[in-house]
Amino acid sequence: MAKRDLYEVLGVNRDASEDEMKKAYRKLAMKYHPDRNPDNKEAEEKFKEAKEAYEILTDANKRAAYDRYGHDGVNPQMGGGGGQGFDGFADAFGDIFGDIFGGGGGGRGRSNVYRGADLRYNLEISLEEAARGAEKTIRIPAQEECGACHGSGAKPGTQPKTCPTCGGAGQVRIQQGFFSIQQTCPKCHGSGRIIPEPCTSCGGAGRVKRQKTLEVKIPAGIDDGMRLRHGGHGEPGVNGGPAGDLYVEIHIKQHPVFQRDGDDLHCEMPISFTTAALGGEIEIPTLDGAANIRIPAETQSAKVFRLRGKGIRNVRTHAPGDLMVHVVVETPVKLTERQKELLREFDDIASSNAERHNPKAKSWMDKVKDFFSS
Repeated sequence: MAKRDLYEVLGVNRDASEDEMKKAYRKLAMKYHPDRNPDNKEAEEKFKEAKEAYEILTDANKRAAYDRYGHDGVNPQMGGGGGQGFDGFADAFGDIFGDIFGGGGGGRGRSNVYRGADLRYNLEISLEEAARGAEKTIRIPAQEECGACHGSGAKPGTQPKTCPTCGGAGQVRIQQGFFSIQQTCPKCHGSGRIIPEPCTSCGGAGRVKRQKTLEVKIPAGIDDGMRLRHGGHGEPGVNGGPAGDLYVEIHIKQHPVFQRDGDDLHCEMPISFTTAALGGEIEIPTLDGAANIRIPAETQSAKVFRLRGKGIRNVRTHAPGDLMVHVVVETPVKLTERQKELLREFDDIASSNAERHNPKAKSWMDKVKDFFSS
């Protein structure tokens, strides 16, 4: 069966550019690829036919031979430079997986497209800002497209050129016996192009360092260690790839009064010996202002009072947490002689009926006696 004209196979004119042939090949490969047409022999043959046409017509030497001698010019049995050896096989699969399935294929003239790197910014806020929400302005170091060369890396008025060593593929093949080894092009370092006259503003990198200002909205109830994502504010992509994301990680400063536990707040409240014994009303701080709680008589140290709804509202459910007030009975210090005298008198009275006035101490001493007597 006579082979069809290769230009006809791809559906392009004889003066078509490499980009036009590549576009045509992609369309055919996506249509007839075996993975998309299982057990379809006709589609498989058309896929092979398109692959062979693409391999030959995108190789300058093979294309010239085909244009002059037809199929005989690229037939290895006729001494031509055609055939589907290891190189053609690898290039074809590079195009298939790169162009159809989105990978970084190794087809001719293809620049590797990469997503930009993500960035992280550590933002320290107060407990009050975490509870109520806030807006912060941050400055982050970033790389932006060079305005002088518009990201090309070339001096204005000039253009990057296809790498002569790899022909724009970004990779070269070294033949060793029966094997062909593929490696990154040493000339262009995998980019597939060279810049004869680099841009003076960016030194040929296509990017410049900038300080970027960004407004960050902190939702009420955010907790320590949570992250806020700002899409597209990371490093710019490579060869037209999408930019990465910025993650703002929240760190809450230590508060002088409150300790946070999830949506609940805890604080210690020192009270006098007299208030603990006789009871009374004390004023305590909350994030919304002062509040009063009633201390019942004979309150012991470490007693916890719960103020419902005085904690932090959950960042998702908005349900408020509670405030836990831990009572600490303060021992008097720097006593006068009169105060000491009164306390000794008080202690004598209390000790005379310890079971009534100091039940915990009496119970503990009884346990200690039983321990040593056993």
